[in-house]
Amino acid sequence: MQKTRVAIIGAGPSGLSALRAFNDAKQEELDIVCFEKSNDWGGQWNLTWQTGVDSTGEPVHSSMYHHLWSNGPKECLEYPDYTFDEHAGKPTPSYARREVLRDYILARATKYNLKRFVHFNTIVRDVSFDPATSIFTIRTEDAKTSEVSVTQHDYVLVATGHFSMPHIPTFDGFESFPGRILHAHDFRDARQFTGQRVLVIGSSYSAEDIALQLVKFGAAGVVISYRTAPMGYRWPSTIEEVPMLTAMRGRDATFQGGLHRPGFDAVILCTGYRHHLPFMAKELRLVTDNRLNPPGLYKGVVFHANPRLMYLGMQDQHYTFTMFDAQGWFARDLILGRRTLPDEAGRLEDMRKWEAKEATVPRADTMAATAYQSDYIRDLLVGSDYPSLDFDAMEACFKVSPPPPPPAPSSFHHSRQMLKL
Repeated sequence: MQKTRVAIIGAGPSGLSALRAFNDAKQEELDIVCFEKSNDWGGQWNLTWQTGVDSTGEPVHSSMYHHLWSNGPKECLEYPDYTFDEHAGKPTPSYARREVLRDYILARATKYNLKRFVHFNTIVRDVSFDPATSIFTIRTEDAKTSEVSVTQHDYVLVATGHFSMPHIPTFDGFESFPGRILHAHDFRDARQFTGQRVLVIGSSYSAEDIALQLVKFGAAGVVISYRTAPMGYRWPSTIEEVPMLTAMRGRDATFQGGLHRPGFDAVILCTGYRHHLPFMAKELRLVTDNRLNPPGLYKGVVFHANPRLMYLGMQDQHYTFTMFDAQGWFARDLILGRRTLPDEAGRLEDMRKWEAKEATVPRADTMAATAYQSDYIRDLLVGSDYPSLDFDAMEACFKVSPPPPPPAPSSFHHSRQMLKL
């Protein structure tokens, strides 16, 4: 009997979750391969000094930077089959450093010998599908030798993430600004901006954390320009929030309402990322922005127009590793026939239900979004053999404690809200 051929694109957290799920299946039934374009696994968690393109000429994937800490408590992203206590051999703090999380992800992958599935330095150039044979054809290129290979697969799982292709707006006067302009994707270390005045554009996780890091490491001042509303934290005196930038004139900036601030040395765009899947044939390509319920995906995983194609980790993420695991287990169980895929009408009905549920979540309500994602993961795991999760306890960990008294004006008020995982 011919094995079911499954290709996973990407060996970051989502791809590794899928590999962990398939690792428990009978290998005589499956032919699993994971294509990873870099020479290492870990995806977004692989910090690199490189920006723009890497040594092979490919766009740099990681947006990671020095001194980053998790923005989610470890209790809400812990693998139930490989706990932090098991990993460290002792209790550990709830909020982990970048290095600790990368080590944790890869240690679990190593424990289950997942590297045997991964083809490193393998760039996926295009994915197509033949409806007559129900077979995918994947063309890959060796990043070192440029050798091209063509393989065929029964199922494809895309796990390439969506925090690597920056959304870069432009503003009047940028072309003549004499300082440095960069996107957060290329930010590596706040110490590069010691003594400088920096304009940060954006008002979400990256803007918050980068602004705080800038002043912590000696920036002369930071102005955060928001589009919709200020974050409203008790910032140190060297951070100010203002409305959206309208124009730059030399080093000086003008904002909505006519507000003016002079003398900037650098501009950092914390303006988010785009889903970028150029290797997928147009009819197979997911088109979405960063939202809880990407359109066109049944259960947030199965590409409705072609159920043999699945996307992992493409949602806005409140849960991360545990959600990726749930998606990986769900994809595996569908492929192995352990769960039944509804017909087109049944899938559409379920997709509309989740779309309507998403519409009830206020845009800025983090806890409502977390509750939505708790329900989503519960739904994915119905009938699964994945270890049980205590979502009530995890949601409690996400809740914000009563704020402490305002800090003294000269002190640095550190925040745990960091770059989105």
